[in-house]
Amino acid sequence: FRFAIRKIMLLEFSQYLENYLWMNYSPEVSSKAYLMSICCMVNEKFRENVPAWETFKKKPDHFPFFFKCILKAALAETDGEFSLHEQTVLLLFLDHCFNSLEVDLIRSQVQQLISLPMWMGLQPARLELELKKTPKLRKFWNLIKKNDEKMDPEAREQYVAKALFHVENSNMFSLLCLEPVTMDKVHYCERFIELMIDLEALLPTRRWFNTILDDSHLLVHCYLSNLVHREEDGHLFSQLLDMLKFYTGFEINDQTGNALTENEMTTIHYDRITSLQRAAFAHFPELYDFALSNVAEVDTRESLVKFFGPLSSNTLHQVASYLCLLPTLPKNEDTTFDKEFLLELLVSRHERRISQIQQLNQMPLYPTEKIIWDENIVPTEYYSGEGCLALPKLNLQFLTLHDYLLRNFNLFRLESTYEIRQDIEDSVSRMKPWQSEYGGVVFGGWARMAQPIVAFTVVEVAKPNIGENWPTRVRADVTINLNVRDHIKDEWEGLRKHDVCFLITVRPTKPYGTKFDRRRPFIEQIGLVYVRGCEIQGMLDDKGRVIEDGPEPRPNLRGESRTFRVFLDPNQYQQDMTNTIQNGAEDVYETFNIIMRRKPKENNFKAVLETIRNLMNTDCVVPDWLHDIILGYGDPSSAHYSKMPNQIATLDFNDTFLSIEHLKTSFPGHNVKVTVDDPALQIPPFRITFPVRSGKGKKRKDADGEDEDTEEAKTLIVEPHVIPNRGPYPYNQPKRNTIQFTHTQIEAIRAGMQPGLTMVVGPPGTGKTDVAVQIISNIYHNFPEQRTLIVTHSNQALNQLFEKIMALDIDERHLLRLGHGEEELETEKDFSRYGRVNYVLARRIELLEEVKRLQKSLGVPGDASYTCETAGYFFLYQVMSRWEEYISKVKNKGNTLPDVTEVSTFFPFHEYFANAPQPIFKGRSYEEDMEIAEGCFRHIKKIFTQLEEFRASELLRSGLDRSKYLLVKEAKIIAMTCTHAALKRHDLVKLGFKYDNILMEEAAQILEIETFIPLLLQNPQDGFSRLKRWIMIGDHHQLPPVIKNMAFQKYSNMEQSLFTRFVRVGVPTVDLDAQGRARASLCNLYNWRYKNLGNLPHVQLLPEFSTANAGLLYDFQLINVEDFQGVGESEPNPYFYQNLGEAEYVVALFMYMCLLGYPADKISILTTYNGQKHLIRDIINRRCGSNPLIGRPNKVTTVDRFQGQQNDYILLSLVRTRAVGHLRDVRRLVVAMSRARLGLYIFARVSLFQNCFELTPAFSQLTARPLHLHIIPTEPFPTSRKRPSHEVQIIKNMPQMANFVYNMYLHLIQTTHHYHQTLLQLPPAMVEEGEELQSQETELETEEEASPAQTDLSSLTDATSSQESSASRNEATCSQTESTPSETGASSHSEATPAASDTTAAVAGPVAVSAEAHAPQDVTPAPEETK
Repeated sequence: FRFAIRKIMLLEFSQYLENYLWMNYSPEVSSKAYLMSICCMVNEKFRENVPAWETFKKKPDHFPFFFKCILKAALAETDGEFSLHEQTVLLLFLDHCFNSLEVDLIRSQVQQLISLPMWMGLQPARLELELKKTPKLRKFWNLIKKNDEKMDPEAREQYVAKALFHVENSNMFSLLCLEPVTMDKVHYCERFIELMIDLEALLPTRRWFNTILDDSHLLVHCYLSNLVHREEDGHLFSQLLDMLKFYTGFEINDQTGNALTENEMTTIHYDRITSLQRAAFAHFPELYDFALSNVAEVDTRESLVKFFGPLSSNTLHQVASYLCLLPTLPKNEDTTFDKEFLLELLVSRHERRISQIQQLNQMPLYPTEKIIWDENIVPTEYYSGEGCLALPKLNLQFLTLHDYLLRNFNLFRLESTYEIRQDIEDSVSRMKPWQSEYGGVVFGGWARMAQPIVAFTVVEVAKPNIGENWPTRVRADVTINLNVRDHIKDEWEGLRKHDVCFLITVRPTKPYGTKFDRRRPFIEQIGLVYVRGCEIQGMLDDKGRVIEDGPEPRPNLRGESRTFRVFLDPNQYQQDMTNTIQNGAEDVYETFNIIMRRKPKENNFKAVLETIRNLMNTDCVVPDWLHDIILGYGDPSSAHYSKMPNQIATLDFNDTFLSIEHLKTSFPGHNVKVTVDDPALQIPPFRITFPVRSGKGKKRKDADGEDEDTEEAKTLIVEPHVIPNRGPYPYNQPKRNTIQFTHTQIEAIRAGMQPGLTMVVGPPGTGKTDVAVQIISNIYHNFPEQRTLIVTHSNQALNQLFEKIMALDIDERHLLRLGHGEEELETEKDFSRYGRVNYVLARRIELLEEVKRLQKSLGVPGDASYTCETAGYFFLYQVMSRWEEYISKVKNKGNTLPDVTEVSTFFPFHEYFANAPQPIFKGRSYEEDMEIAEGCFRHIKKIFTQLEEFRASELLRSGLDRSKYLLVKEAKIIAMTCTHAALKRHDLVKLGFKYDNILMEEAAQILEIETFIPLLLQNPQDGFSRLKRWIMIGDHHQLPPVIKNMAFQKYSNMEQSLFTRFVRVGVPTVDLDAQGRARASLCNLYNWRYKNLGNLPHVQLLPEFSTANAGLLYDFQLINVEDFQGVGESEPNPYFYQNLGEAEYVVALFMYMCLLGYPADKISILTTYNGQKHLIRDIINRRCGSNPLIGRPNKVTTVDRFQGQQNDYILLSLVRTRAVGHLRDVRRLVVAMSRARLGLYIFARVSLFQNCFELTPAFSQLTARPLHLHIIPTEPFPTSRKRPSHEVQIIKNMPQMANFVYNMYLHLIQTTHHYHQTLLQLPPAMVEEGEELQSQETELETEEEASPAQTDLSSLTDATSSQESSASRNEATCSQTESTPSETGASSHSEATPAASDTTAAVAGPVAVSAEAHAPQDVTPAPEETK
């Protein structure tokens, strides 16, 4: 097998596995070729990131036999039937199996393979030692031995004991010794170690396998092999070995799964050393000195080598066998092991290891040049997925919370490193560093984000803390000369405290004027030597003092020289200085000549890494009910409210239900008992008492699993209650929910109100935000003392939530919004920290004015409204006394009801409530008037309650202190983005921030670690987390978190959100099942991806959903676009895909719709690639952007960017014509299909996409309609048409559409012109102009008939020349202005594929210019996955 990757891709895309291989597989046809073909297809599916096991699940019968065949082949000798390359493919297949344990079919095979019987392969002494350590295993072992005789011994030997124990006598050892080292051998060894790492990193496999691996001494053999020392070939192998070594010694008890503390690890280490000393003392006289030495003196590598090095090989073997590491050496026989191996075995096992947390604390947080350009750790964006990498993987399960955090820490660090590398390469290459005539550096260019350093001085190195060997703080001064434009100067001067910059040393070897070539390695061309990170403390003033951030205006500094004080990384500084002193290396800190800054939004990586590191240094207290689920073990439904011990029986649903009928339909299958029989009183709000299932009492299930009392278990007791009167003013009336929730939405709301983990899957348009807001409101009213934290992925989602929360019955003084997005709220109110402080201060003044008015109405002298304190006394002594006296006069006296008039007569606050709607008292009944009186008193009492809460703002003088008080004490609903939570965790914990509930919106779009951090924004209470509820709302069928580097996204699975992982593990979800956004026909394009997704009634009933789209025959259509001038997709730069034909067609349809009367802001244009987005924007600019008759669409963006948004009409360009590309990810397809409400028009190469297996459910519906655009040009917008009633015109290609739109536009201009002429009776000169225009049109039509594709067309507007000059100005500016890689693509799109003629900005008629002919030479491409 040669395994040609392109052929494998083609076969997999053609559904070779689904339609042929597995369909026809049986033991009879199982040949080597058949096995290898299936493995190749599965591996390719994993590489492409598409579902791999679905086919096997549909026909599972032969899978056990197939799996055994694969194992047998994987264990075969290398010189046998299977070549080394083929065995590497088999290893990769096995690795995919071990990483797919959530699939029942796979898990059943793996569990048979890796279990206690594996230990049959251990040497007897080692086996006995292990059984002594864990006594409970001996009972199971005896059972296995008894059953062993009944089992097929050959099968047992072949598939269990030998299966993965073949490590010892596997191909690995022979390969490591053999010369020459071929790349096939290297790849096999790398894949083998990768498999070992994955087995060690999963608790179910590690439990038995770690002992087997340790007994085989694989690590020792590998570290002594030649491959480790080979600079190039062995670099990745040695990195993988380090990972394997880390996991074999991981701080966990393999049998119990409990994390081991540092003290327990130290105890294990000392036990090993002392057992070695006892063995030495008892049996080896030559080791007496070692045996009697202090443990701390002999547990370093140097001292162990000193004691054991002089011993003979036989003695070393005897020591190892005494420790059960090797079989006993027979008498009078020499050992077969090398002395080097025996010595390394004993030393590596007993040397002192630095603890994992110490290693982490000593690690520099900033990446250096060694990591940034290491392809094994930070691969380029063009990662193909074929090789393995030295990266951790995020899969279903983790060993401990430490392991969980550490893997996320490393991946987050490396993903940030990748982005930093892009920024460094972009900025430094723009500065064009060249070697000067005298050997120095001269900069031939400039960059907005980087400046040459004039001077650099380390000004402070603080002493280390006790027990540490790195300084507590290192500070330096960096001087630069800001001889740049004012706005760029302002950006540099605006660097704030904690902003991260990078100090770079370049020593170019290329002479002045050498052109930079992006295709060649960056470091060689630029001569980059060092990169170090630093953190800004502040800019220095004229006197050398740091200018602090604050409300005071910054001083104006003279000249252009600016000095910044920066913090260097103390760990990195210590390592560099040690290297300089011990090895005589140069001082890095005397060489820097460039400082680079980054965009603030992309520059928060250090704060997040510090947060994760701090979490690892503290005892992470995750709630007990969540711990195992987060690690991926135990019962996945154990945190569901139905299994929680503290389930709440009675809940007040407040305004959730609109009526008693709504309530009854919301609980299908339940018997609803209302406590009152009068239908007039059966009105919301309702309290519902649910039957609580527990393990005790009569609700326990009997032997058959049936409830003893099913009727009672299905009965809900509903109690209507009246909200107490809040006062006589209209604003006292509570706001009410108006949404009629469906029964699944009600189940989601109920689950969210109960303690435990609630996961809500919300397909597009199913009201996720409404459900979230109702849960928040209900928790607020049911548990007024609890605090709820809202976390979202984006500011936009947070703002949408807030706007809906404000419409419900929640007191706004309890709302707080943290972060920088609050300015986007579409409201006059400011919910940020300082906005809330100002609100409290203003509200305090308003309330004190009310107290003043009340005091005046009661005729009480003095100044009760001076402060909150004096108001409190006034309430206590003046208001309460009058109220108590009033109650004593009007309350029930004996059996006789007081006269109804007394309620009004004796009421003491008539004058105060004179400004309320009159009459206050109705006089109809005593009860009604008494309730009104109590409502009035509640209104007064609330004033004084709020003032009591606001007293703190009188005592606290600074805005900062007041804002902290609000955050910690006053706010009940606190909202922030996940990024803000990660950045500010330290500050929040320090403040004593507390919360009881978390609600996460967009949970499937949040990185795993950024979902986890919000669980730990508070200190534990008495050693336990006070978290009671965790509600996650998201949709794992839409796009995952944005990961820019393809290797981290695919190989490490970093794009998997915690929400998605929980779904994979099997955590119960509430799936919302009724959408109200799109037409039913549009919903059918994506509802196949969800469980029972239907439509809300209004989708069928409202006119906008039932009437047709004006001027278009269909509400959705797939329009086939063939090559334009022989070109389909073009790629001016890698992954910068464009398709001129589609771009012109999309814009032509947009213009057509606008000319019919569609509002431009109701249309959005989406595409799947950045390159096409820039091309479409460019065409719009030239065609119609500044034309008042047409305008611009609401948005032109990528599908990925448009997630979470919607519009009435979507025009979608799929771009690709050679390969499907990343639309093959069904999640991207779902997002693309679900953005439109009323109309979706897709432009694509139909023959390519209709053959893609994953896209079939959608494309089979799309291709059922004609593939040419059907339009009705005589029908203006809006229309009332439901069926075709006008003449339909079929558009066969893009040039025809372009010409049609052009003619339509001219006709419209002409009609408008004649209309104005008639209306205004314009002078004859204008009439001549009109005739001229008409003759112009005739000429153009004649030309179009001759050569439609190459027509030079007239301008849309009278401003053609100004448009062109602005376009040329833009291009000129682009070449001068510095921008980041994505901006570069944006600025050069006009060069990449010209959208129109060089002389006209035309309505239509695309020009015949090849896209590749004008490909920009200096564009850094955006990666294929457009995020």
